[in-house]
Amino acid sequence: MSALAPTLEAFFTERLLQQRDASPHTVAAYRDTMRLLLRFTQRRTRRQPSELDLADLDAPLVAAFLDHLEQERGNSVRTRNARLAAIHSLFRYAALRHPEHAALIGRVLAIPPKRFDRALVGFLSEPEIEALLASPERSTWTGRRDYALLLLALESGLRASELTGLVCGDVHLGVGAHVSCRGKGRKERVTPLARPTQAVLRAWLCERDGEAPGPLFPTRQGRRLSRDALEHRLAKHVLSAAGRAPTLGEKKVTLHVLRHTAAMRLLQAGVDTSVIALWLGHESVETTQIYLHADLALKERALSRTTPLNSAPGRYQPPDSMLAFLEAL
Repeated sequence: MSALAPTLEAFFTERLLQQRDASPHTVAAYRDTMRLLLRFTQRRTRRQPSELDLADLDAPLVAAFLDHLEQERGNSVRTRNARLAAIHSLFRYAALRHPEHAALIGRVLAIPPKRFDRALVGFLSEPEIEALLASPERSTWTGRRDYALLLLALESGLRASELTGLVCGDVHLGVGAHVSCRGKGRKERVTPLARPTQAVLRAWLCERDGEAPGPLFPTRQGRRLSRDALEHRLAKHVLSAAGRAPTLGEKKVTLHVLRHTAAMRLLQAGVDTSVIALWLGHESVETTQIYLHADLALKERALSRTTPLNSAPGRYQPPDSMLAFLEAL
């Protein structure tokens, strides 16, 4: 057996599952990367994946695989870099088990992530928010569920995986009402709830009438909503809301855009970025700086405090006291 197969197996069973206790999302992402890489290598070498060795996965092949992702599969640079990060993780682990391949591993680890243009984050305006919340038909069970879900997403800024992972017991409506979740990086956090949101969730929980471990926003069959189902419901409501707010038809609205919207509303209300970072569960406050770049109103307020470019330079001169007296009459 080649060195690659046992190394790859140990990488998942020992490194990811036992040592790092990686989340199912991380394991799935790494699994998909390795599966794509092995299939690409199989086509290039005409050898079965179980017959491949570490020497087959050299730097030129990995670089060709990354080009394949962008040019043939149409992946974005962000996805390309995420795949490369998974490959780097595997090769750093392989370096400990197979020092005889140090030179080959070093060349793969030297492949840098690709730089890319960072677009401004998208978010919804207040009229667009009102139109979106008015879209669910609240006379139906599904509409009431979707309304509560959208309202919570816009206020809390929870990620899609956090929303689908909520259970009834995560909503606390007593003193200091809040929703708790276990987010990215296994970080526990709580988000306070405004009174209107408390009222909506209280009514939904009464209608839901589920056990504490049950999903907060279930399907008709009582199962947990999937990410695809969530995005499908959002797209349906955005299409309906575009009739009330035509600008919605010009935007690509995803659940992450709702998260950005929650952050922008906090920023425009004067909340400090360090608090917003805690609210969203960001690992670093620097991540929250993207909202400063996107807030045009904040920049316009800063501009209004500066001296116009066409103003005459000079020091301030107080008015003559006698003229001031006469002008005040």
